[in-house]
Order: sequence, then structure tokens, then C-alpha cells
Amino acid sequence: MALPTAPGATAHDPAGLAALRRRTHAVLIVSQILGGLGVAIGIALAAVLAEEVSGSEGLAGLASTASVVGTAMLSLPLATLMAARGRRPGLTLAYLIAAVGGAIVVLGAVLDNFPLLLAGMAAFGAGSSANLQARFAAADLAEPERRARAISTVVWATTIGAVLGPNIAAPAGRSVSALGIGIPATAGPYLWGSVIFLIAGALVHLLLRPDPLLTARALAAAESAAAGERPAEDARSLRAGVAAVRASSHARLALVTIAGTHTVMVSIMVMTPVALSHHGAGIDLIGLVISGHIAGMYALSPVMGWLADRVGRLSVILLSVALLACAAALAGSAGADHAQSAAALLVLGLGWSAGLVAGSALLTDSVPAPARAAVQGLSDLTMNSAAGVGGALSGLVVAQAGYGWLTALAAVLLLPVAGLTLLGTLRRAAHDQRG
Repeated sequence: MALPTAPGATAHDPAGLAALRRRTHAVLIVSQILGGLGVAIGIALAAVLAEEVSGSEGLAGLASTASVVGTAMLSLPLATLMAARGRRPGLTLAYLIAAVGGAIVVLGAVLDNFPLLLAGMAAFGAGSSANLQARFAAADLAEPERRARAISTVVWATTIGAVLGPNIAAPAGRSVSALGIGIPATAGPYLWGSVIFLIAGALVHLLLRPDPLLTARALAAAESAAAGERPAEDARSLRAGVAAVRASSHARLALVTIAGTHTVMVSIMVMTPVALSHHGAGIDLIGLVISGHIAGMYALSPVMGWLADRVGRLSVILLSVALLACAAALAGSAGADHAQSAAALLVLGLGWSAGLVAGSALLTDSVPAPARAAVQGLSDLTMNSAAGVGGALSGLVVAQAGYGWLTALAAVLLLPVAGLTLLGTLRRAAHDQRG
């Protein structure tokens, strides 16, 4: 099967390749704006909706947890599809599944059926899968020295929709509730999310051509053939991805960083709306706090990408650890101080951004090109599985011990990331001295 390439987009035609990069990034940026809006419009009220339907504070965290678990479960199938057929069909399918999931969430809320609600949340998590995989699509055609910036640009694009989403969640819910068809206001945003995901999927399906992953492979194969090198072995399977990670200490560090920082962020974030509501915050204020958090996650990601390319991936990972630890301390001691809670969630987002961008770039740097799609799928599976466990336990920890204990335990998860990063930094310094 012939692999699609853009006219003139070859290693010997920088102008054609640059034009292809710009076109790919433009499509990914617009789809990320829509995807970020679709995810964020639901996530702001997920815990509140779950508490309403289940009648239990201890089960409130399971809504976001189900979404994270769904993201994790879909990571490998979507990565496998992308490895075989390219980014476009995988991203399109992910948005379609998310749209169906939003409709199921609404049905579960109407029927007051908590298991059905969780099933819908799991499928809704496919929207996050698409948003996460899009960052690797941006790296497919990027130059190595600009890879972190390419990833961060697409991550940044999520800012617009992701910040807008929580702020329009309450009006969206009221608009659906006003229809008088029995949909609760807290479930209405998921109906909006379904429509948004359908639009994002149609955009990717129609405009992400030629496919960036298949094009990158075709260009690499052409360069190898021109240099008289043997074609690279097929390394698209999960087993090949695991082998590639085992062979690289930096890949292992990247995997721990991505999983650890994401778990800390999710564990604190999912229960903050419940903590705020218990201290008198209304839906609109909760939406504003979550908007600030999401702004921290995405708005400064280009800065994190620039730093990762200029000062190094490991330095930015250490910055991530410091920011997340500071956020945990602020959140755990906030109490009824809503301004401090908002500041904590903002810093939490910044720490996540630094960890995701630097970790993703380090992971892509550290494995052979043929194995990257498999390793990237393994990365998303690991990060979302770990965060799923963290989110599931967060509600129980808050119910049994309190929100302060949750933030303290989340901070403990940063210790392996910090230790491995410091070890990697020392190894690199020793290598440079010998060199």
C-alpha cells in the first residue's frame, strides 16, 4: 500500500515539508480547541453530578475516575489503530466514541442510574484520548530540536476551549434543563459535549490529510533507501513498545514522569469541586476555579516547550515536581479560602503542563522511530490507568480522612519522579565529564 505524502514534502524540499507541518498543525489546533471545550464542559460538574445521582460523597470521585479509566482502556486500541492506519482514523473514532458517551451520561442522569452514568463517563473519556494523542501527531513531522515546542503548541491550543468549557457549563446545563425534557442541569453540559465532539471528529476526518504519521514513515523510509540502509523492522506492537522502553532509562523516566504528574493532578483536581462546595462555593465559582486550573494546564505550555528544548527535558521535569508539590501544599491548607484554592489549582495546572510536555518530548526522543506509536500508546495507557486508580481512591480518602490528607498523599507520589530525574541528571553530568 502506498503511503500518502504531500506534493514536494520530502527531506530534500524543506519548503514543501514546512508547508505540510503548518497545515497539519492548523488542523490539530482547531480540533484541540473543540476537543478541549468538549472535555472541559463536562468535567467541571462531573463530581457534583455523580454525587447527585449516587447520593454519596464517597462515590463522587468515581465519575471523573470512570472517564480516566475509559481514556486508559481506549489508549492502546486507538494507538494500535493509529500505528496501522495513521492518526486520522484513530482521532476520528475517539471523538465519535466520546460523543456517544456524552449521550449515555445524559441518559444515566435522566434515569437516575449510576452504573449507566459511569459507563457514559468511560466512553466520554475518549475525548481526552483524542486530545492526548494529538500532541504526538504534532511531533510526527517535527524536527528533533523543536519537538517539545511542537507538542506544546498543540497542548496550548486546548486552552481556549478548556478554559471556556467550565464557565459555560452552568449556562449550558440551564439551557438544556429549560427545554423541559427532564434532563438535570448538571447533565446538560454533556449533551453539548456530544455535539462538539461530533464537529471535532468531522473536522479531523475531512482535513487531516495527508496523515502525519504515515507521511513521517514514508519520509523516513525514503531517506533510509536513499542512504542504502535496510528498512527498519516493524515495531508497532505493544510488545515492541515495552521492549523499547526497557532498553532506555530515559524512556522509563519519561513514562514515570507522565504517569506520576498526571495522577497527582487528577487526584487533587477531581475532588476540589466537592471540597469547594462543602465550603459554600456555588456552581459558577467552582467553574471559575476549574477554568483557572485548566488555563494553568494549557496556556503556558509553549513556554514549557521552549524551556524543554532550550534548557533540557530533565530540568523542566524537576520544575514540574516543584510546582506540583507547591500546589498540593496550597490546596491542602486552603480550607474556606476560595482564593487560595484557586491559586492552588492554577499552580497544579502549571506543574502538569511542565511534566506532560517535557515527559512526552523525552519519551519521543528516547525510542526508535518505528516503535514510537506503540510506546506513545503505552504511555497514555500507563498515565490514565495510574490516574484512574488515584481518582477512584481520592473520593474514599476525602470521605474517610479529609481533603488535606488527599493532597498530602498526592505529594508523596512525586518522590519517585524527583528521585529518578535527579539520578538521570547525575548520570548525564558524569557522561558529559567523561566526554
